[in-house]
Amino acid sequence: MEKVQLIRDRLKIAQSRQKPYVDVRRRELEFQVDDWVFLKVSPMKGVMRFGKKGKLNLRYVGPYRISKRIGKVAYELELPADLAAVHPVFHISLLKKCVDDPASVVPLESVAVKDSLTYEKIPVEILDRQVRRLRNKKVASVKVLWRSQSVEGATWEAEAPMKSK
Repeated sequence: MEKVQLIRDRLKIAQSRQKPYVDVRRRELEFQVDDWVFLKVSPMKGVMRFGKKGKLNLRYVGPYRISKRIGKVAYELELPADLAAVHPVFHISLLKKCVDDPASVVPLESVAVKDSLTYEKIPVEILDRQVRRLRNKKVASVKVLWRSQSVEGATWEAEAPMKSK
């Protein structure tokens, strides 16, 4: 029993040492029913999300209306029909309050969204080809037009993987 008490005391000391650091970063969030919130989507490498690529991927989608509060830290959202495959209950850490009028937000294009709130980019057309000369080798690149982007959004990709796609 003495060893157990010693372990508990040391755990309590370690927790109290870290608590001030956590409290500085903690935000007390609480939403009401009928509030509008944005939903956080996690980034995935190589996956295009809602029309943007790389660092420009959307971090939040929405806004969506809160329909019900479930417990202290979970909320149920009213998701559109295209996100019907996604479970509507989310933890408070995945939500961000919408401070603007939700009617002024431009809706996203219709996108085939998976359960993980992602979709894969699909090449449509090769617009241009170039060969860059490095010191000892030549690298072939092609300019690819992606399905949900305009010509300005075309990117230069390596030729070999694009041939397989």
